[in-house]
Amino acid sequence: MPEQALYLKWRPLSFDDVVGQEHITRTLRNALIRGRIRHAYLFSGPRGTGKTTTARLLAKAVNCLHDDPAQRPCNDCANCLAINEGRFLDLIEIDAASHTGVDDVRELRDKIAFAPGEGSYKVYIIDEVHRFSGNAFDALLKTLEEPPAHAIFVIATTEIDKVPATIKSRCLQFEFRRVSLMELLQRLAYIVERESLSIEPAALELIARAGTGSVRDSISLLDQIVADPAETITLEMTQRLLGTAHSLQVGELVDALADEDIARGLRMINEAVDGGSDPRQFGGQLVTYLRNVMLAQTASADLVEASRDEQATYEAVAGRLSRARLLKAIRAFNAALNDSTGGWQPQLALELALIETLQAEPAPPAPAPAPSPPPTARPQPRTEAATPETETYERAAVSDPGEPAAYSAAKIAQNWMQVLTQVHRYNRNLPALLEHAHVRLIEGNRLVLGVPTEFFRQKITAADRAKFVEQAIYDLHQVKLRIDVRVVDAAVAPEAAAESEQPAPDDPLIAAGKELGGVVDE
Repeated sequence: MPEQALYLKWRPLSFDDVVGQEHITRTLRNALIRGRIRHAYLFSGPRGTGKTTTARLLAKAVNCLHDDPAQRPCNDCANCLAINEGRFLDLIEIDAASHTGVDDVRELRDKIAFAPGEGSYKVYIIDEVHRFSGNAFDALLKTLEEPPAHAIFVIATTEIDKVPATIKSRCLQFEFRRVSLMELLQRLAYIVERESLSIEPAALELIARAGTGSVRDSISLLDQIVADPAETITLEMTQRLLGTAHSLQVGELVDALADEDIARGLRMINEAVDGGSDPRQFGGQLVTYLRNVMLAQTASADLVEASRDEQATYEAVAGRLSRARLLKAIRAFNAALNDSTGGWQPQLALELALIETLQAEPAPPAPAPAPSPPPTARPQPRTEAATPETETYERAAVSDPGEPAAYSAAKIAQNWMQVLTQVHRYNRNLPALLEHAHVRLIEGNRLVLGVPTEFFRQKITAADRAKFVEQAIYDLHQVKLRIDVRVVDAAVAPEAAAESEQPAPDDPLIAAGKELGGVVDE
């Protein structure tokens, strides 16, 4: 008979053996002591954290024959032994991945009415329930609403978001969490001692880290590495079997990042891969290392589950990497892990992430030089009567009488509708307000817009909306102007319009008219 796998051999037989889920085991124990057993439970959480195991423990506890409810399951009575040996008829386990149809649930409903044959309760454990079809969930819903008194349902899933809300509302929900590194180490050390294995502490820690919070995965990795129980398992052997890189290689690659040395970084990636490290494993180690540096830089190295020497190393690296460079590296290498699909060069994604992290940002394009302003006639003094409010803005308009205009206001006025179209790309509400504005004049680098009321002036200048107008003018005319919105009298004609209506002095038609004795009205 083949030897049993370690994760099956050391599956918890009591609530005390469950690792890292005390918030759940304590609640279930109290419910057993007080006799408050629910008819349906929903266990959710990552794989390998004890959902199915806890469901079996609950099935043992409710059918245990021990007189003291606090001692259940006792693992000594006939029912507990039958469940441990897999021959208890009132414990029915259903794999939803292979029983996804409505007919499977209907068959379950037909059999559930029969009373239990051995124990006090019939316990149905439905694993990976999110694989059920929509019709299967509908059929299960009716059973959960009106179950017989002797039936208990325990449904487990790793994807709780795929379980309908109608199912969740009829179950008592428990969320299983990933197990901490220290708890995994304690469990692995306990198994190593019981199995009389010899393993270096650093190798055991590497196995626990590679398990990523899953007890089953961690024990399976330990079982994979133990080829000869009499052989001492070293760190180098564990790294070679797991495909992970040496921690020194990861640290040297981060040093290359801090020194902005692309050549050395590429050399470290290729040395690690050529030495047998799996690129994805190596990338995962690197992201974990950078995350620890980020924690040391932004909060405290005490948040990192590591020795004091390692925490000091993270703090030292945090002082050499800028915040922006560190975040950019984490994003780049994490994206490389998500996009890695093998290919001809499995380490290419890591190499590209390194280069993108250290590549200098491209300089922004230099703005095009503003065209030389054409000679324009100086605005004539106004003779129209102006309101006191208008006179105030007219006096403020002349900041420097000798300052030349940076551009022709007439050109902007003629293309004002195009400016509104361009502004719509940046702000959809602003063009409707700008329809009530008109171009008046340009003073140096300021474009004066006239509006009829204070309401429009406040709306156009609120929330930095004027910047959108400035950007739109630059996009169309390649000139940088500041927007100055003023309340003016609508009866006063803007200078831009007056400028556009003045005939050019060298117009050939005007010259011909003068030769014939005509008079030009200016």
